[in-house]
Amino acid sequence: MSADSGFRSERKRSLWRRIVDFALTDVNTIVEGGIDDEAIERFERVLLEADFGVETTMELVAGLERASERGKIRSMSELRDHLSGEIAAILEGSGRPDGSGAAGEESSGTTLARGEDLGIVLVLGVNGVGKTTSVAKLAHRLQTAGDTVLLAAADTFRAGAQEQLRAWADRIGVGFVGGRRGGDPAAVTFDAVEAALSRRADWVLIDTAGRLHTQSDLMAELEKIDRVISRNVPGAPHERLLVVDATSGQNVLAQARQFGAVLELSGLVLAKFDSTGRGGTAVAVARELSVPVRFLGTGEALDDLEPFTAAGYVEKLLGAPGDV
Repeated sequence: MSADSGFRSERKRSLWRRIVDFALTDVNTIVEGGIDDEAIERFERVLLEADFGVETTMELVAGLERASERGKIRSMSELRDHLSGEIAAILEGSGRPDGSGAAGEESSGTTLARGEDLGIVLVLGVNGVGKTTSVAKLAHRLQTAGDTVLLAAADTFRAGAQEQLRAWADRIGVGFVGGRRGGDPAAVTFDAVEAALSRRADWVLIDTAGRLHTQSDLMAELEKIDRVISRNVPGAPHERLLVVDATSGQNVLAQARQFGAVLELSGLVLAKFDSTGRGGTAVAVARELSVPVRFLGTGEALDDLEPFTAAGYVEKLLGAPGDV
């Protein structure tokens, strides 16, 4: 077996399986009423390698030590329940948008906030994270729930971006508004919102150009798009979703910080979650930045976008107790 194939195999193993195999090689340390320092150090390493980040890892390790000292962990199942509860508590404590669009409504079948007449979702992210595909999946989900959707191609920078989103709109059967290559993305956004209002659409999803925080002109452009939306529809955009790649580790945390410094994010879309066996970054983002994950991308099909729940995420992250 090559080193690369071994790495891929390791990534597919559940977090719980790695904890059992690496951190708790001697089960008797739990049965006899305590977890020794060496096991704690190995547990800490597993969490760091699973992308939980230093601060979140330290918090989880400290909680484990306290529970062990108080005699609350006497078996593998109690340890697993403790870890599951601690991770879920962090995720649930990240704060979720209260749905306070103009009418404080939510569309059936989604967890998105919207206004009384229209829901406006601004979708952000760096290049290559699966942003446009996530927009298409979200449009499909909304349409399946019975809503009418319009896609706005505010990426006038990347070659082929307009055509790519138009192809998705045609495939799904939703409206589309684009602009010319090199045109003003804010103008495209304005036209799309006007079109959505005139057509009495339920949602307009705005796909923006991928950008890095170092591209000051593009970050300023993003702020302009947001201002145009808010002037046209007070209280909008109702959602500002940052799409991130679940396989990119601690870069997710950095991206959330960078985009969050420009616009107030309402949540993350964790794309390519099916491609990683780690996934601790979502917990780190929830703890350190209070930005909740809203959706998980679990495959390549249009239906492979799941609303996020803490319990469901923990189950996916840890895997079954006997998972290998």
